[in-house]
Amino acid sequence: MFVVNLLLLCFSIFLVRWFLLRTALIYAVRKGIDWIGDRVHVQQHFKVPELNDSTHQRNLFYHRVLLYLTSLPSLEDSDFTNLSAGKKSNDIVLSLDDNQTIHDDFLGARVSWLNRVERDGGSRSFVLRIRKKDKRRILKPYLQHIHAVSDEIEERGNELRIYNHCDGRWKSVLFNHPCDFDAIVLDPDLKAKIRHDLENFLKSKQYYHKLGRVWKRSYLLYGQSGTGKSSFIAAAANLLSYDVYYLSLSQIADAEDLNSLLIQTTSKSLIVVEDLDRYVSDSRPNSRMSSSCLLNFMDGLLNSQEERISIFTMNSKDGIDPALLRPGRIDMHIHFPLCDFASFKNLASNYLGVKEHKLFPQVEEIFQSGAAMSAAEISELMLVNRSSPSRALKSVISALQSSGGRAAAARPSVSSASSPAPPCVVEEGGGGGAWKEAMPKEFRKLYGLLRMKSCRRVGSFDQDEIERL
Repeated sequence: MFVVNLLLLCFSIFLVRWFLLRTALIYAVRKGIDWIGDRVHVQQHFKVPELNDSTHQRNLFYHRVLLYLTSLPSLEDSDFTNLSAGKKSNDIVLSLDDNQTIHDDFLGARVSWLNRVERDGGSRSFVLRIRKKDKRRILKPYLQHIHAVSDEIEERGNELRIYNHCDGRWKSVLFNHPCDFDAIVLDPDLKAKIRHDLENFLKSKQYYHKLGRVWKRSYLLYGQSGTGKSSFIAAAANLLSYDVYYLSLSQIADAEDLNSLLIQTTSKSLIVVEDLDRYVSDSRPNSRMSSSCLLNFMDGLLNSQEERISIFTMNSKDGIDPALLRPGRIDMHIHFPLCDFASFKNLASNYLGVKEHKLFPQVEEIFQSGAAMSAAEISELMLVNRSSPSRALKSVISALQSSGGRAAAARPSVSSASSPAPPCVVEEGGGGGAWKEAMPKEFRKLYGLLRMKSCRRVGSFDQDEIERL
């Protein structure tokens, strides 16, 4: 009996060893076949560059492949993987290293991806390898599968980004600015018209195409520093769910550089050019960019991609060639004035939670006397004194009294001067007196009194600041 058990044990050990040896041989043979297959070119390669070779425009499919590969379970099982912080503070994201290969299985076929990075120019691309015998069967459904998975990933974590450029390339970080239209200090009617114009743009693709126009829009934001232009840009980005591209003209040498940057931008984006008056003002000839290059950009010859909004900012339109701001180049002009009493009450409600206060009449009287401050200056005083609304209002009163020599804040204005434009937006032909004739007699008298009072105080009158009454 002992001999029989011993024989059975030996036989079992033999079977286990034979099975392990057979498995190892099969694995080695398969690896050898794969190695031989690679050497005799039985696989087909497909390159997905980050930028299109001919135009250097961003390849949108490259981004989809990147999202797809970072979601593969095989990335966690690979021998080497990069770890980086995710969108949230406690998230860890896995990513491919330079020139790393990762495998994927689809419909019973194995494919591989190489994250290729060229040493000379630093250009990036993904290289897909598929066996030729599997290509006809799986290539099309596999690419459709990548689109579907990447779309799902984007829907789960769609967050806006803000881009700045360096050495001809865009670099981005997450855009987390919380500003919305409710927080913007503008006249409520004006704010509603601008919001309607932006929302109308989202639905106007077919209308623009019917007119033979590129589906894009442009805005000029002008006013002193601290009056809310940057907050408007953030609010517009959040309203439209658009990425933000900050274009620095001081870092652009010629039209070729500008064109290279513009074609790398994506659809659903705001292209922002701040302080445009620094580059086009007659008083700053040394800092002026090539006029033809700038005009081509504003006319759309360089910026002809669709579903984009251009936003230009400047402190003042004084000294700017009117041809630069004509209809067709700038669709809407939005003035951001210094604070008036209505804007002050809006800030007090947002920052202090106060809609009425015994000090409000004193503040209103100071505003009517000609004192003026920017929204940023007033909001900062409220922010640091938010624990005591009375103290905050007293600090604002003190600051306003010390700024009494500044010109009184004007009402905000908007002028729309392009086609196509939503019908509810105020249209202005730029004439100096036609609008006055349409006003009631009582309002014209009031306008004359205000003009005389303003002329005595500041010696001049800005026509742009009485575009709405």
